[in-house]
Amino acid sequence: MPDNYDDYDRDELIKLLRERDRRPRFGLVWERKEIEHERAINNDFVALDLDESLSSGGAPYQNLIIEGDNFDALRYLRMTYAGKVKCIYIDPPYNTGNKDFVYNDRFVDKDDVYKHSKWLEFMYQRLQLARDLLSEDGVIFVSINDENRAKLEILLDGIFGSRFGSFVWRTKDTGNDSTGNFSAVHEHILVYTLGNFAFNGNALNTKKYRNPDNDPKGGYALNPITCAKTFKERPNLYYPIQNPKTGYWYPCDPDRVWAYASEEKMKQDSKIRKETIEAYLSQELIVFPECKAEETFYYATKKELLAAIRKGTVPILPQKKTPLLREDLPDLDFWIGKRIATGRPSKKAYLNEKTNLISPVSSWIGSVNEDFDEDEEEAIFFMRSQKGREGTDVINEILGAKAFNYPKPPSLILELLRQATKPNDIVLDFFAGSGTTAHAILKLNIEDNGKRRFILVSNTETTEDEPDKNLCRDVCAERVRRVMLGNKKKEVTGLGGSFAYLKTRRIASGKILREIKHAQVWTALQLIHGTELAAFNPDLTVQQLETEKQVVLYLCNLKKRELKSVLDLQKGKRKIVVYSWQPALLAQYADVKNLTCLPIPQFLVERFTKGAKK
Repeated sequence: MPDNYDDYDRDELIKLLRERDRRPRFGLVWERKEIEHERAINNDFVALDLDESLSSGGAPYQNLIIEGDNFDALRYLRMTYAGKVKCIYIDPPYNTGNKDFVYNDRFVDKDDVYKHSKWLEFMYQRLQLARDLLSEDGVIFVSINDENRAKLEILLDGIFGSRFGSFVWRTKDTGNDSTGNFSAVHEHILVYTLGNFAFNGNALNTKKYRNPDNDPKGGYALNPITCAKTFKERPNLYYPIQNPKTGYWYPCDPDRVWAYASEEKMKQDSKIRKETIEAYLSQELIVFPECKAEETFYYATKKELLAAIRKGTVPILPQKKTPLLREDLPDLDFWIGKRIATGRPSKKAYLNEKTNLISPVSSWIGSVNEDFDEDEEEAIFFMRSQKGREGTDVINEILGAKAFNYPKPPSLILELLRQATKPNDIVLDFFAGSGTTAHAILKLNIEDNGKRRFILVSNTETTEDEPDKNLCRDVCAERVRRVMLGNKKKEVTGLGGSFAYLKTRRIASGKILREIKHAQVWTALQLIHGTELAAFNPDLTVQQLETEKQVVLYLCNLKKRELKSVLDLQKGKRKIVVYSWQPALLAQYADVKNLTCLPIPQFLVERFTKGAKK
């Protein structure tokens, strides 16, 4: 449709409207007009209050745990962390109707007629903000059940553009629904990126690359030379292969023919993308299994061959028990008078010719004890996880009670983070629940000596019936604290680390100038410029943060005569960024080299309103 309709008459406009109405629409629709939206992203301002009494490990804190509505927390993080987060993992509410999520400060139950629309709007607002936090090579993992996968996937398509992939993992070993003889024991993990992400994969196992015949090209592995087509689908790829050294013949599997064309089967002027089997044979790239004469099959007449087929005494594929010779196959006369060998020929694949020494990650997450075919496991890397019960057992062990329902197993999150992150990355979980993501990060850092940092967001889940409930404080933060510190009574070694405990605070847009505190400003500036967080010191008129690139100064109630001495102390250092409530006081320094002066709170309000530039 055009942007300007001034040049169209009535009939032309009607025609355009009719064309628009006939145009197919694709996407996800929910009743946004009928439900009360969450407050606009920029309707107010969000600040964070640091609570040192609930923090752990001592300042400067390396990690963050934020108590509050994750909509507020994400708005704040968009101001401070836009484009900095490498990996987001979330296990959001599954919209079960069992009051598993709060919408506009109220739990949504199964009788709410707008339950699905509220859930979609709830997820939409948060995922939009989460997208702005991801780095260009970042990834978001979203756990979901079967019932809501389709809706959530379309929602994510609209926000992130396209789906990167998905994983399936088995939540438990047994289970059966009440009807239909269907065992619903799987969940999904949807994977979305901004375009430049790649899994770490797994280093290729080179043990199978050997050189038993002293091939001058070096070690090699033996790869199958078949493809997943039948002799009826690809008749030109159904033919016998002869070992030029022994003269023995190898029948083709009628249900899985050869992957390479034969010159004898090719039509004149045919073009192929791969070399022929004859070319590979002449280069001695085809390896035949050892086969003694007494192990071969021989049929002197057609009658003898047909009798063997009917008795089942013909060559078979041992793994599948598939007969290689059948009455319905073409050109059975060819096999009369030939020595027919067992086993399958293979093709050499040289290690020094491989361009990629990484095995890609499978979309199936196997259990810890699950067995995979050796060749299959070599081609792709299978992540492994304990079942869902592990999550509950870990919580019970750490906190001594069943403090959280259906936590994800730490082994599952650990595997995802091992594949998606590098040692210095930032990981965000804004449905942090019991703190499993932080637990997995701490274990992974021990494993590879990494310095990954986490940001967890969890709500209190306070209700009228439980006014003192605080899931973030009593479960999430307490679990992470105990994991970091260990347990002397049980002689459990802590994993180390620290976290700052922060609480969201909404400030009406018209009251920011009067209500925002120095401590809240300094917290925001540290998170924007630095990697760690320390408490505001009320005894200092200048708060200072030094990074590799610059010196950050926050001037609190600084008098004019003190300003020059403060800036003189920074001469010769890196770039200086000065934040002040008195921008006029700094005007005289506007042209000083390497010095940037910015007003508070205007600087923060602008970043909060427009979002930080990546």
